[in-house]
Amino acid sequence: MQFIVPQFIDVEDKIIGPVTTRQFVVLLAAAAMITIDYQIIYKIANSFWLFGLSAVFILGLFGTFAFLRVNGRPFHYFMLNFLISLRDPHLRLWTKYRSSAELSHKQEFTKLTPTVPMKGALTRSKLTQLSLVVDTGGAYQDSSDEEIL
Repeated sequence: MQFIVPQFIDVEDKIIGPVTTRQFVVLLAAAAMITIDYQIIYKIANSFWLFGLSAVFILGLFGTFAFLRVNGRPFHYFMLNFLISLRDPHLRLWTKYRSSAELSHKQEFTKLTPTVPMKGALTRSKLTQLSLVVDTGGAYQDSSDEEIL
């Protein structure tokens, strides 16, 4: 049985030209904010320059969230990750707290394990033979010792 594997799942659907659905919704929210800004600042305070300055700021902020991509991902993911990294510590340490039952079991286990005998030190002649085997790529065989390794 064959299955169709979805491709290009990270590409958003375009609705109006090159504008995606998410970008369109963000731009609609910007238009709503600018309309509210117009109603409050221009009509009440009667200051067109203050309205224009705040409208440019709102459009820049919402345009950043709509169109800017950081490392190939939308800007709102970058902002969420940035805020999470500010809130959480950067260094994570793991310390395991052991109960007294675990500690006593570990002490019993260490008492029961026998010690492993250590190998004897290599002599100078043995080291010389080993270096000859390594240097010749295994072609050198000593007649007195059949297996060096």
